[in-house]
Amino acid sequence: MKKSISTLLKHSSFSKINRSVNPPVVRASTILFDSMQELASHEKKILQDKPITHYSYGRYGSQTTIELQKIVKELEQAHHVFLHSTGFGSVSLAFMALAQSGDEVLVGDNVYSPTREITEKLLPKYNIKTKYYDPNNIKDLQSKITKKTKLIFVENPGSITFEFQDLKEIIKLAKNKNIITVMDNTWATPLYFKPLSLGFDVSISSATKYFSGHSDAMGGTLAVNKKTYNKVKFCDKLLGSRLSADEAYLIIRGIRTLDVRLKVHYENTVKVVNFLRKQKKIKEVLYPHKPGSKNYKMWKKYYSGATGLFSIVIKTKSKQSVLKFVNKLELFGIGYSWGGFESLAIYHNISRNRNFYKFGKDEHLVRIHVGLEDPQDLINDLKNSLRSIK
Repeated sequence: MKKSISTLLKHSSFSKINRSVNPPVVRASTILFDSMQELASHEKKILQDKPITHYSYGRYGSQTTIELQKIVKELEQAHHVFLHSTGFGSVSLAFMALAQSGDEVLVGDNVYSPTREITEKLLPKYNIKTKYYDPNNIKDLQSKITKKTKLIFVENPGSITFEFQDLKEIIKLAKNKNIITVMDNTWATPLYFKPLSLGFDVSISSATKYFSGHSDAMGGTLAVNKKTYNKVKFCDKLLGSRLSADEAYLIIRGIRTLDVRLKVHYENTVKVVNFLRKQKKIKEVLYPHKPGSKNYKMWKKYYSGATGLFSIVIKTKSKQSVLKFVNKLELFGIGYSWGGFESLAIYHNISRNRNFYKFGKDEHLVRIHVGLEDPQDLINDLKNSLRSIK
């Protein structure tokens, strides 16, 4: 019987070990086999990419991590899913597995700061050159492709400035040149957009965010197609970073309610955004809410929903008053990450070399995550704090 995503999330990977709804936490380093023949048979299955019921050594995972892989594999419609200890770990794995010495990689100029760091500080050590393309200009991406370009890394939308790119055009360019495509899809999750189904080779999600949903676990998922499976598997095994059984259990617990939570995040965000866009002190709300805008059209073209993360641009000569605005908020915590049940707000320094987005003089950016609180309470909190801005 065909199941909807909502049903899949609730029923996928029920435990068969102790009849519990969720799989138990299985912590293990040594895995025992009944005979050398059984061990050899198991290793052969792994080499042939056949379904396995357990790993041969704890570094590769446990029954708990296998169950999480099954859920995300169905959600992503992937050939296989690799699990990492953090979302950024999955990003690092993608670069290390799919690029090699002498290659060039193209990266959106709007990517998450740690992603930019790995391309600026680590990849050059392995003679891998990075070029940054304007996420608002497909021709800029096209002009930077050379014979050495082997990978295009897309973050959509950008997690600070929220540009939505024309993803089909990127895939078209990549396929014509046999270039591997990787997408960080953490903002939407595969619930609202499935990169692999559109034609991307790799889809990354920070499970720390919406998959977990409770701000108490860290993890990353890297979903791949057949084309990239062997390369990623080889590097994943050698690097030796794994997701713990405890973190996997917490993420499974959270992912069961992903659809329900994201629906409320979106509904709350629409109400908050509608309030903010009317405020004279706010120059711009970076969220796909204007039907005539390019970002709205691109979002509507590819996504079935939106989540709770966006930024606001405040124009004032007083940076201190913007900091005071953030500090005065009572229901918005000040902290990194997002995707949990709680609302967050944080000031971002926009003086970095993001050439694609032209910030004017005396403009300041605050990133906001709208949680599951009562939206009117959040609006009242923002209204009160906005009085701090001169």
